[in-house]
Amino acid sequence: MTTIVAIKSNDGVVLASDKRASKGFFVGSKDVQKIYQLDDSLAAAIAGLLSDAEYLVNLAKAERRLVSISRGFSMNVRESAKLIANIAYRGLKAYQPFYAELLVAGIDGQGAHIYSTDASGSLIEEEFASSGSGSPIAYGVLEGGYMKDLSMDTAKQLAERAVRAAMERDPGSGNGVDILAIHLNGSASKVSKRVN
Repeated sequence: MTTIVAIKSNDGVVLASDKRASKGFFVGSKDVQKIYQLDDSLAAAIAGLLSDAEYLVNLAKAERRLVSISRGFSMNVRESAKLIANIAYRGLKAYQPFYAELLVAGIDGQGAHIYSTDASGSLIEEEFASSGSGSPIAYGVLEGGYMKDLSMDTAKQLAERAVRAAMERDPGSGNGVDILAIHLNGSASKVSKRVN
């Protein structure tokens, strides 16, 4: 139970998440990290079972390093997202599924990209996306506010509004918003806003 959001802007990509980890109807933690940078130009936001999602992210980081070393250049965003989807698919086929959905966002030589992937190994490229128990509410905000060629600042504001709207109605989301922006120039900036 969570809310994660990804938005493509004309300057890069933005990922946002709430900070609550729930155990059923109990708030297990009020300060959980749900956005992970795989490198300077790629990050993933996680929803679902935290241990499964963290395992997927860590395995993808290691696999990406091995591929980059063996071929002499980094994987692009689609290849990285496909790697995560393939790992999830292998788990499903081995009857050991990963109960996690990830939004993979980053920049490469072709620009900014956002991919959503789930436990079945599906892979869909999006202009914006949301996942988690608060995603129906977040999508309402995203559908109403998204337009092509958003500036990075506008995309950050829209992502924060979407997560905050979900936090108002979804008991599995809350306690603050983390925002990560990855710019086309390769720099990244992170902001964390607490809510009591």
